[in-house]
Amino acid sequence: MNYLSFDPYREFNALQERLNRALGAGGRRERDEEMSLGAWIPPVDIEEDKEKLLLTAELPGFKEDQIQIQMEGGVLTLRGERKFEEERKNGKNFHRVERAYGQFVRSFTLPNNVDRENVQAHFSDGLLRIEMPKREEAKPRQIRISGGEGQKRQNEPIDVKRG
Repeated sequence: MNYLSFDPYREFNALQERLNRALGAGGRRERDEEMSLGAWIPPVDIEEDKEKLLLTAELPGFKEDQIQIQMEGGVLTLRGERKFEEERKNGKNFHRVERAYGQFVRSFTLPNNVDRENVQAHFSDGLLRIEMPKREEAKPRQIRISGGEGQKRQNEPIDVKRG
């Protein structure tokens, strides 16, 4: 028969770690991002270039079917759960548990320039990458201006870039 030992110090330290992570992440959070009351918060990077936004989330140990991605009303939401394996084999107990377990939810408000119909997600080596291309009309383009002051510059176009 296996007995589960209860260590109040370990439980308190685990709770304190979760609170520290939640409070630490909360200070860096962007105002358009919502975090749930999930048990843990996977770290996320968001990059942008002229063509797309790229969101990369660290989800080590996950499989594709354990992650849900939803887009609704301009909000991208990631959900998942890492279950804690409580089974002790051969009378072994954990001495330290530092990995986070339980459910997570992360939501991000997308900018208006994202082409929401062509968003793609790829999962490999514990990294979830979500590519969000920009709409064509939102990409920078060059506008040529003709005419204007002085006849000498009449035929010289002026390049204007919008960003």
